[in-house]
Amino acid sequence: MSAESSSDKFVEFENETFRNSVGTMDETGKRKWVFPRKPKGKYTNYRNYASYLMLAIFFGLPFVKINGNPFLLINVIDRRFFILGQPFYLQDFFILALGAVTSVIFVMLFTVVFGRIFCGWLCPQTLFMEMVFRKIEYLIEGDRNKQMKLDRQEWNAEKIRKRVLKWSVFALISLIIAHFMFMYIVGYEQVFRIMKEGPEAHSVKFLVMIFFTMTFYFVFAWLREQVCTLVCPYGRLQGVLIDKQTINVYYDFKRGENRSKWRNNEDRKATGKGDCIDCHQCVVVCPTGIDIRNGQQLECVNCTACIDACDEVMDKVGLPKGLIRYATEAEIENRETFRFTSRMKATTIFLALLIGFLGFLIYDRGSMEAKFIKPAGSTFFIKDGKITNTFIYTLLNKSNEKKTLTIKVMTPAHAEITYFGSEKIILKGDEILKGNINITFPEEDIKFSKQNMVIGVFDEKGEMLDSFETTFEGPFKLLL
Repeated sequence: MSAESSSDKFVEFENETFRNSVGTMDETGKRKWVFPRKPKGKYTNYRNYASYLMLAIFFGLPFVKINGNPFLLINVIDRRFFILGQPFYLQDFFILALGAVTSVIFVMLFTVVFGRIFCGWLCPQTLFMEMVFRKIEYLIEGDRNKQMKLDRQEWNAEKIRKRVLKWSVFALISLIIAHFMFMYIVGYEQVFRIMKEGPEAHSVKFLVMIFFTMTFYFVFAWLREQVCTLVCPYGRLQGVLIDKQTINVYYDFKRGENRSKWRNNEDRKATGKGDCIDCHQCVVVCPTGIDIRNGQQLECVNCTACIDACDEVMDKVGLPKGLIRYATEAEIENRETFRFTSRMKATTIFLALLIGFLGFLIYDRGSMEAKFIKPAGSTFFIKDGKITNTFIYTLLNKSNEKKTLTIKVMTPAHAEITYFGSEKIILKGDEILKGNINITFPEEDIKFSKQNMVIGVFDEKGEMLDSFETTFEGPFKLLL
């Protein structure tokens, strides 16, 4: 059988069976509950190690501080934001916006080359569902067959005991996850204080915590894989991003078709049979219930469970592994050995540059921000041949260090500054300070009714930390 006829037959087979291959619904559109078999194998072990690392980061990061600041805090309510220990303010919103745009570009380019590796290995939904809640389900109810049997049987003592235990553990874990998520919003100190003082003292925050808990419980106890197949926009986005050069989990249909059950001592090649023995093990381990043999599908999260299941079967029957593997569509169609193409190399370099650019945005934003604004409705006054303007200054220390500051007028020269207080301004780390100053010039130095002026803010070493351009007002002069 030629490769062309094999491919055509595969397409016909796919068209005939695809209606029944959507794992999460039946022919009427009603949801089917997915009972995946517990996976095992090389890739499953790698994913376990990656999951342990990611879980350790998730549960440990709220307690990590850099120079006294949280490593990551997104407090929308109080408008306090910390990323990598660096404080961000509303004034830095443009940096966060550029960072968000950079992240979107990164995700798109990453998907174009490496497919949905994020979904299967790093996504919080997959991480908690497959590596926490699913493992608890296996522990309480058993593997696939036992779960299906328990689901079919009547509500007897065994079923009630196991379901109540599972739901209780799920609720407890959802509560723990909600507390840690809340730590990323208000900080762990605040969460511990809320827990200690009780719901009566923090009724609103307590209700928010309950809402988070119920949401997590609903997602992981009932919604499950439908988050990936119906809710998440990333799965839909990948449909327009991947091409024949994208690395994904693929079934090698040219090698696998025609499918046929295994028979001992049979020459499958001589009888026109492919290496797929139609054991359906790649289907029963899939957490979204799809058949990877039907081609690339939006429901596939690239979790690699089907790779491990197929490799195990191939090893038992003495056929080469890799019938299902990480590959590109072009590699399978053209029978080429996978290689890291120039496009992949260029994209990877560009992704690294994007990460560097994002890091540059975070760190290179200055340690000080200064503004000098004239009070509303104020004007100048003249005394002893000198013109004076009043300014309200706002100084924001973006660093974690206490700074002793002085204010100087850079241009024009000959300015006098009168402080409403000490000439040396002491500003603590992550502090905002407001005050008033008078700036005075000799009348002959002011040539225009509104003259440009630059005010600088300097530290105790004489280094200028920030400058602000404004205007100095004087009397209108008719220039002849």
